This record gives sequence, C-alpha cells and structure tokens, in this order.
Amino acid sequence: MIVLERFDLGRAAYRPVWEAMSRWTDIRGPQATDQLWVVEHEPVFTQGRAGKPEHLLLPGDIPVVASDRGGQVTYHGPGQLVMYPLLDVRRLKLGVRDLVSTLEGAVIDALAEHDIEARARTDAPGVYVGDAKIASLGLRIRRGCSFHGVAFNVDMDLSPFDRINPCGHAGLRMTQLSELSTRSVTLDAEADRLATCFARRLDATLVRQHGRPQAFDLAAA
Repeated sequence: MIVLERFDLGRAAYRPVWEAMSRWTDIRGPQATDQLWVVEHEPVFTQGRAGKPEHLLLPGDIPVVASDRGGQVTYHGPGQLVMYPLLDVRRLKLGVRDLVSTLEGAVIDALAEHDIEARARTDAPGVYVGDAKIASLGLRIRRGCSFHGVAFNVDMDLSPFDRINPCGHAGLRMTQLSELSTRSVTLDAEADRLATCFARRLDATLVRQHGRPQAFDLAAA
C-alpha cells in the first residue's frame, strides 16, 4: 500500500520551499514515506533548467528565481494551487512520463468534477481547457525521487503571465478555474479535491499531517 503524507504549507515564499524539498530529496532514506506538499506561493517567476532569458519579457517588480526543475519560465502567485509530490519513484516503479500523466490526470479529474472538460497535450506538458492553459508542470528526479510538481490556476490575478512567454510559448493564453466553473471556488476546497484525485490516480492512501515537514528544520540546521 502506498501511503502519502499530505502537508499544507499555507502561503509561502518559493525559495525556502524549494530548498526544503531539495534537501529532503538528498537525505531521505529508502524507507521514508512519500509526501505531498500543498502550497500557495508569494508572487514569483521561476525559470526552469531549459529556460531562455528571452521568454522573460518584463518581470518588473516580481522576483525571478532560477530553479532546477524541468521546463521554461512560469509564474506563481496567490490564488494558484501548487502541489509538490515528493515520491520515491524508483520504489513506486514510476517513470517520469508516468508521473507527468498522473499529475495531468489528477487536474483533469478535478476539473471534471466541475463539469469542465480538459485535456493534456503531448507537445507541451500541462493541462488545457480549449486552447488555454490552466495548469503547468515542472519536475526533477534525483536519487530516484521526485520533487517540484504542478501549478493549478484557481482564482488568481493572471496579468503577470503577460510579462512572460508562459512555458516558453509566445501568446499562450492562460485561464483559471474561477473563470470557468459555474460554482464559487476556494483554494482550500480545490486543494482537497486535487490531492484526492492525485492519490486516487496513484492508488495511494492520503494521511493528513499537521505542522510543517521535517525537511524545513533539516534545511535550517
């Protein structure tokens, strides 16, 4: 049985969360329980390992962080749900493509519960409603374990995406759940929904934890 410990980090700056999950990936042992971190980030542009500077158009007062995840540039900010699966993919026998498909499928399942039809694309990872992107993915695998994850636009200010070529695609239109759903949406409810959909796709049992992950204390030591 796969056990997935869920931690809710609230609103947090990007860099400390990235440093904590990177540190945890480096020190976790073969028996460590897999974790799912749910967070809402302060405004930030993150540039993936494949990122090209020309896709940063006018970052202005929003900080830019060069990250070690895959992919190009994206934006994180309040009202966006970010979910980081810290999984021993070697133990779970999950390939990178399998994990990408599982994350995309979880977002598609969550949107289906709002009667919204979404799809993944083979040419550009993420989840789309029509021709607009609603969720972006970026992963890293190290020591047989995954970190980074998926960012799902729930109810946010989308205008910072105009300052970049999202995911390296000029003119890519972004959308969000609050613009598409006929029901009111909250970040907490959608976090529960997405985490449940992901665990179901992974055939895992979610165990909700209180407090913050041990990785933050280890990173600060």
